[in-house]
Amino acid sequence: MTIPNSFYSNKIVKKPWGYEYVIYNSKNQLAITYVHVDNKKSTSLHCHPKKKTGFIILKGTALVQIGIYKKNRKRFKRLSRLVFRPGLFHSLKATSKSGMSALEFETPFKKNDLIRFEDKYGRTSKNYEGSKFTSTINSNLLKFKKPLKQKKNIYQVDGVEISLEKTKNLKNLSAKDSNSSTAILEGKITDKKNQVVISYGEIVKSSTLKILSKKYQIKKPLLILNVRKCK
Repeated sequence: MTIPNSFYSNKIVKKPWGYEYVIYNSKNQLAITYVHVDNKKSTSLHCHPKKKTGFIILKGTALVQIGIYKKNRKRFKRLSRLVFRPGLFHSLKATSKSGMSALEFETPFKKNDLIRFEDKYGRTSKNYEGSKFTSTINSNLLKFKKPLKQKKNIYQVDGVEISLEKTKNLKNLSAKDSNSSTAILEGKITDKKNQVVISYGEIVKSSTLKILSKKYQIKKPLLILNVRKCK
């Protein structure tokens, strides 16, 4: 039986490599999951046939395999950005003593859109974890809320500052340097012919959005998530 996405809205999912839980869901169009991988453990080598996924690393270092060949492994540190197209196999291994944490962006939100190529924990042919692997989220755990008009919500976790803000003008973006990472949660940037340049679900350097704003336009306000080191 397929478990609906709504089931995971207030659950923490226990994994053999750590845990994860959904902290934001925009009508199943896009969702954000907080992921923690314990030291020297790794996710399965898996892909998502229908959804695009991306990561911003918050803490620690990850050894990331892209594709089915082990030679395609590379280390990524805090504030690194990763985006995987549908169907691209990938895995993340924590290589820091305190483990690795990241924000995972799913576009669209489909927890059961999963194929495992390899798994160290005997889950290769199994679906995404069901109810027996979940528990109710503690109220102290991180949850994102959409900011009110012309407001900004700020959170601190794992030594980074995360802000959510809605904007029509990227020149006024609060985080816009090359050392911060930005994800678009709603909206898109287009050219004069209304062709999409960048849309929700994309993750870029914050400075990249500033450059794009000088050449292209925002038709509707963007909902932006920024991540940078705490001051």
